[in-house]
Amino acid sequence: MTTTTTLPPEVRNVLGDVIEEGGAPEPPRRRRRRRRPAEEGERGILSVSDRRKPGVRWSTRVVHGLLLLVLVVVGLGPLLWLAKSAITPTEDTLRTPMALFPHGVDWANLSTAWSTVHIDVQFVNTIWVAAGSWAAQIIVATTAGYALSVLRPAYGKVLYGLILTTLFVPSVVLLVPLYLTILNPPLLGQSLINTFWAVWLPAGASAFNVVLVKRFFDNLPREVFEAAKTDGAGPFRLFWSIVLPMSKPILGVVSVFAIIAAWKDYLWPLLVLRDPAIQPLSVRLPTLQAAIQLDVYLAALAISTLIPIALFLVFQGLFLRSAGLGGAVKG
Repeated sequence: MTTTTTLPPEVRNVLGDVIEEGGAPEPPRRRRRRRRPAEEGERGILSVSDRRKPGVRWSTRVVHGLLLLVLVVVGLGPLLWLAKSAITPTEDTLRTPMALFPHGVDWANLSTAWSTVHIDVQFVNTIWVAAGSWAAQIIVATTAGYALSVLRPAYGKVLYGLILTTLFVPSVVLLVPLYLTILNPPLLGQSLINTFWAVWLPAGASAFNVVLVKRFFDNLPREVFEAAKTDGAGPFRLFWSIVLPMSKPILGVVSVFAIIAAWKDYLWPLLVLRDPAIQPLSVRLPTLQAAIQLDVYLAALAISTLIPIALFLVFQGLFLRSAGLGGAVKG
């Protein structure tokens, strides 16, 4: 008691509050100064004050314009030149390849490539090959990713490890055993050579797509799965009604990868599709190069690029726009 009376009145009041409340007083909170918008802009290479200067503002605009022009020339230049050469006579393409229609436009190249050279048949064959490969890869990737990520069987980790090991095996090493399997498939007793199944079935065995889809399914909110199971949803209903609608971004990415890979694949279709009537454009066009004129060949190449360009225009927003899944769980 003697020590307490010798303390200043302010300290005695604080000690009295501590004794009554049973704890130490909270330290005073220091007010955090809010950062002004001008200070937030200081983090970049050019500050807000530098950007307001006329010389800096115009110089940055010039640099941005030059970079945009370089990107357009590098990215769209080959496609634009191919489109121009497809309707240009052979003489003009050989003499002045960079000139813009010095002797007019020859639209007959497109009709000749489509009908006379029968690019229409190979174009339809390519669509069939790409569509079947896409369907096989989507089915295998989504079901395998769903089983490994959502169902999680007891042997799931071992199976996932085996799938990962196949990524380290070069695809060239698998050509011979895969060809022998297609030549004499087990349980069928009939060769799949010169059928689209010889391209579709091997395309479905893509370990990269399985890993990609599985990693995406791992990030989906588990609360939605538990709520669906509580409401009585089975594994198939959970997969079809819950997982797939939430997986549109990864399905779009896998779809573009699958179609582009099937559209430009050359070696494997050349081995298993020997009949010219069912060969895709990637196999048939190199064969026709020596038998047709250059302008018709370039027109055929331009026709073959229509589907990949259309896919890019359709799915470009899917790559640039992130999918917001945070609002899937509320409350």
